[in-house]
Amino acid sequence: MIKIGLIREGKIPADNRVALTPPQCKWIHKNAPQIKVVAQSSPDRCFTDKEYQIAGVQVVDDVSDCDILLGIKEVPVQNLINGKTYLFFSHTKKMQPHNQKLLKAIIEKQITLIDYECLEHDDGQRIIGFGFFAGVVGAHNGMMAYGERTGLFKLDRVYKQRSFRELIHQYFGLRLPNVKIAVTGSGRVAHGILEIMNLMGIHEVEPDDYLTRRFSYPVYTQLKSGDLYEHIENGKYNREDFHQQPHLYRCKFLPYAAQTDILMNGVYWDKGVPRLFAHDDVKRNDFIIQTIADITDDADGSVPINVGDQTMEDPVYGIDKQSLQKTAPYLNTSIDIMAVGNLPNELPRDASRYFGEQLIKHILEDLTGKGSAIIDSATMVKQGKLTEPYSYLESYAGS
Repeated sequence: MIKIGLIREGKIPADNRVALTPPQCKWIHKNAPQIKVVAQSSPDRCFTDKEYQIAGVQVVDDVSDCDILLGIKEVPVQNLINGKTYLFFSHTKKMQPHNQKLLKAIIEKQITLIDYECLEHDDGQRIIGFGFFAGVVGAHNGMMAYGERTGLFKLDRVYKQRSFRELIHQYFGLRLPNVKIAVTGSGRVAHGILEIMNLMGIHEVEPDDYLTRRFSYPVYTQLKSGDLYEHIENGKYNREDFHQQPHLYRCKFLPYAAQTDILMNGVYWDKGVPRLFAHDDVKRNDFIIQTIADITDDADGSVPINVGDQTMEDPVYGIDKQSLQKTAPYLNTSIDIMAVGNLPNELPRDASRYFGEQLIKHILEDLTGKGSAIIDSATMVKQGKLTEPYSYLESYAGS
């Protein structure tokens, strides 16, 4: 018998999402009787303790007897249990400064860490995540911010809706101005953005038409990596080469900044990848973007004027176009930035169902069985030691 524990989220503010919903736990008990799932009691989950109990899941306070512990966000250092196997989003693979102590503690406590973010298919696509709902919520919030800025339309907040289905009802009869929206990326986040674009009745146009034509209705264009980056020598884009040597590429987004009212950023970014634009580009007269929804949300990343996270309740701030200093939102002299690190938490039940489905379909059998190359490649720390693919983190982790 393998015992899996759904841990209580300890990060403040508390995240409401779960790795497995009550019905999914019930399905596991029926179809994989060698696995027992228990839930650590929590007042903050989007599914209550009672819902888990009704589904036949034992609710406990102590999960120290579990073999595998599943969370969502970073686990506070004081909550880590020595020698356990954890799965959660550690946000350490990019050497994020605020989680340096967490990785160091994981090593010191002889823990095995499998990071959801590192679970990938052979082609490098992530297997599970909340990206789709990050895109959904981020796109809605970006449109909401533009509506607030211009006064041309109004959208209610996502977290006030009980479900994605209820959110969609807001779009019935929605009349939008003739905006031009650039959507970057092609992964799960971008798919979520496109879902909202289509539900709002915004028309898709090709990048070339977007740059050269005026439209009498709202439009968006999707800019994938091949549209955004080119080799500095031959002007071409090769996916494999780009991922191996991103420093040999430049970004060609700037012409779109002269045609775009709203930027929905869903592109993956890491150190070495060219930014969409430079700080000084914002000061140009032809840089007309008014609202940026930085949904992938890397501070000083692909959107260099992202200066940090806001909260779910207060998601937007301004950046003055000349001083580049943070301001209140919706000022004529500023660009509005929507940047929130836990966007899917605005639709926690829908996002959790989606996440749990992927976890069961693609990971559960390998996780509780003999393992796999996928599990191995996502294991950042094994019994207190950094694995070879993550040895570059040694100085960061102080190991």
